[in-house]
Amino acid sequence: MEYDSPLAAGDIPSEDQRVRDLLNAGRLADANQLFDEVVARVPPGGGRWSRSAVLVNRAVLAWRLSRIPLALELAAEGWTDLDSEHPDSPAAAQTMSALGYLLEGIGHRRAALDMLRLAVQVARRSGDAETLAQCLQRLGGILNFRAASGPPQAAEQVFRQAAGYLREGLELVADPAFRRAIMAAYSRSLIGIGAYDRAEQLARDTHDQCVAVGDEWGQAVADWVLGILHQHRGDQDQARDVLRRAVELAERVNDISLLFRFSLDLADACAAVGDPVGEAAALRRSVGASLTAVETLQEGLGQALEQRKVAVQAQRLAVAAQEAAARDPLTGLTNRLGLERTAPFLLDSTATKGRIPWLVLLDVDGFKGVNDDAGHAAGDAVLREIAQLLRRECRIDDLVARWAGDEFVVLLGDTGNDYDIGPAVAERIRKSVDQHDWSGLLGPMIRPPTVSVGVAAGPAKLDTLFKAADAALYRAKRLGRNRVEVEPTARS
Repeated sequence: MEYDSPLAAGDIPSEDQRVRDLLNAGRLADANQLFDEVVARVPPGGGRWSRSAVLVNRAVLAWRLSRIPLALELAAEGWTDLDSEHPDSPAAAQTMSALGYLLEGIGHRRAALDMLRLAVQVARRSGDAETLAQCLQRLGGILNFRAASGPPQAAEQVFRQAAGYLREGLELVADPAFRRAIMAAYSRSLIGIGAYDRAEQLARDTHDQCVAVGDEWGQAVADWVLGILHQHRGDQDQARDVLRRAVELAERVNDISLLFRFSLDLADACAAVGDPVGEAAALRRSVGASLTAVETLQEGLGQALEQRKVAVQAQRLAVAAQEAAARDPLTGLTNRLGLERTAPFLLDSTATKGRIPWLVLLDVDGFKGVNDDAGHAAGDAVLREIAQLLRRECRIDDLVARWAGDEFVVLLGDTGNDYDIGPAVAERIRKSVDQHDWSGLLGPMIRPPTVSVGVAAGPAKLDTLFKAADAALYRAKRLGRNRVEVEPTARS
């Protein structure tokens, strides 16, 4: 992956991070010396994923230090834990993210993108904000480079994807060094979607911060972004000068992937101003960087990729099995387990945005009668039909779940500034079920089902919301069914 950022705190030892800091400051000799001391130590305990994360990230450091055989050895050793049955820890996400970085650097681009997307999924499940931000930054950085080098007609869409990931990461990250890396990447995405003024402000802020602390890696990326911005604005002379500085910094910090990308852009800038000597020199740099990455690494780590392919497939099957365990087989909705796993993240996100969390709890009226009069097969069909109506009436960001039996839960996502959205959605659902044509499913003699609905809003805790909504649901049943009741105390 071209954007190599500081790691989130947690599983990676502080001395390993110090090696990265020295590299990013262009102090290669000091980084090499400290790395010799670091790599001689056995990774600390804390579980096999933690050990794997340390090993793979040491492989990244070895690659940055041009110690290729050691990089391959460390990567192969760290890769062996990818068949873990429970990839839900920050260390697992860090391992996958670092592997994605290595795979991208050696040219295994599809595998790299798959690995980085999987790392983001695992990071989300882990609940660790810094790790998720790291994974989002690496994925967004790769998408930036794919957009820049891919078909022009597809570039803006890919840049928008990258911007979304990076913007989310920027909201999560606290570490200053890591924040600078995301800011630089995000500014490149903004150029890609035409937000030039905002991109320039962010890139210059990043550049100034990096200069102040001696972060030459971040300064190189910021200069590259500013150079691209000058190109878009037609100032090719300025673009050439700034891109030349970015290339020199990329050489100083020994980042082959950055050097390859920056040199290509510098060659374009030199050609635009009629500088054939500069263009040739930039192309020689890009070719040299490409040969280093491809010839030296692709064969060795490519073999490791093939050897681990079965393990990666097993890993994906394990993830799919986890997802299946959280889904109701009858309706296809999230089940109670899935709701309890996912709700805290949705509620935290809603609260962080200053929105009101809403929970809608509904129960099918007279469902026992449907089973008794029409049979359990018809009852199952009614539940499936209600699940479809819920999907239709709710948004993609809402979490729709079958709680148990004939009870369903809807946890609303971002509600914007509409403070009455919960009751409105509940009434829409009630009316949709009440006005649905059930005759084809139940016949004319069976009483069609309706739903009673309880609605609550308040603290971002699932159990608190559920208890309040359950009280409102009980009131709706007691007052005649087929109605919506809102729990007033939950809104305080």
